[in-house]
Amino acid sequence: MATFNKKRGLFLGVCASFIIFAAGCGNNEETTESESSAAEESTEVVTTASISNNPADVVAGLSQNGTWIYAITDDVTVEEEIVVAGTFHDGGEDSGDVYRKLALYAQDDDRNVTDEFTLTAPKMTVESPNFRIQNGTFVGDVEVKAEGFELAESTIEGNVTFETQELMDSAKMDEGTVTGEVTVAE
Repeated sequence: MATFNKKRGLFLGVCASFIIFAAGCGNNEETTESESSAAEESTEVVTTASISNNPADVVAGLSQNGTWIYAITDDVTVEEEIVVAGTFHDGGEDSGDVYRKLALYAQDDDRNVTDEFTLTAPKMTVESPNFRIQNGTFVGDVEVKAEGFELAESTIEGNVTFETQELMDSAKMDEGTVTGEVTVAE
């Protein structure tokens, strides 16, 4: 019970931090409700981080219309294939480097990893360039169809198959572990 309360408190703290951060990044100009609604409707990609343990949210958050960073705060099992698609930028800003991240961990205010989580799915297909899995474990096979795939202090319990040798050569996996085979599709 204490672990659940700790994780729940950590999750609520992270959510509150994102809300405070988002509020602080807003401008001080007043907008009408219709201007605000029009701006929301014209936005094609959400630029803030998303945090959820709901399997449907995980699939949507990593999709073409998802976010540049997605985090879970507990172990999650997704019954369907996860497709990581779209080109995103670090910090959600177009001026940032092309980058996308799946965070399978919790951290404290000093960015020290305090817990790691497991995301389970039958398969993950990576179509987003420079996609990084940070800490934690993904259980399932991974098919990589984009350059710059990276494992950062994370584990894949399954096979990793790269579509081409060039994609495999562009990957950075020396900081992670793959329990299955790492191959190039034939």
